[in-house]
Amino acid sequence: MNTLSAQPFSERTALASYTQNARRTVPGFDSMHLMASVLLAQRAPQGGRILVLGAGGGMELRLLAEARPDWSLDGVDPSEPMLDLARETLGDHAGRATLHLGYIDDAPTGPFDGAVCILTLHFLPAAERLRTLRQVHQRLAPGAPFVVAHCSFPQQPAEERSRWRDLEEAYIVASGGTPEMARKRRKGVEEGLPVLSPEDDERLLHEAGFGAVTPFYVGFTFRGWVASA
Repeated sequence: MNTLSAQPFSERTALASYTQNARRTVPGFDSMHLMASVLLAQRAPQGGRILVLGAGGGMELRLLAEARPDWSLDGVDPSEPMLDLARETLGDHAGRATLHLGYIDDAPTGPFDGAVCILTLHFLPAAERLRTLRQVHQRLAPGAPFVVAHCSFPQQPAEERSRWRDLEEAYIVASGGTPEMARKRRKGVEEGLPVLSPEDDERLLHEAGFGAVTPFYVGFTFRGWVASA
């Protein structure tokens, strides 16, 4: 997961501040991750194999390892430093996770009994996002759960889009960030993230082959869904 930049992390200082900055940016950051692990734990079978796309940092991997000690985990991320951080975060659970450097095409073919992708897909333009979702779907067993969450909010009309951006800035300041940090975040998203509306995100999930697409999380400019392969 990477909420701040489309480029892989490479500096240790950036790694150290990653989670703190993410909590200031994403409302309900910890609860959203916990909800994702609960959704998978309720739906994936005992002894299952779980795919984590955008696994850098290791938060999802650790939560899943703690939720179900019978699961095996595969994590994929394009940043070696972020995978190193994931290994540290996993701690004693590191032996249960296999980490892969790269993108969805570098993930094992499965079949997986569940998958999660948190704060990652908002970096991908719609066509590449759809291709990635289809690749995830192909790697899942029939009926397997997929949990996804990322930046997604109304894009039209322009006034509505701006209103959501204003709320995001206000949240960052209220959660301890500086006004400068909030403005920088807003500019970076405007210039660098191909954000879609929730309706378009749901449409892509359906086009990729997923069914029973159900929202489970809303945090100002962020949304989360659970779906079935």
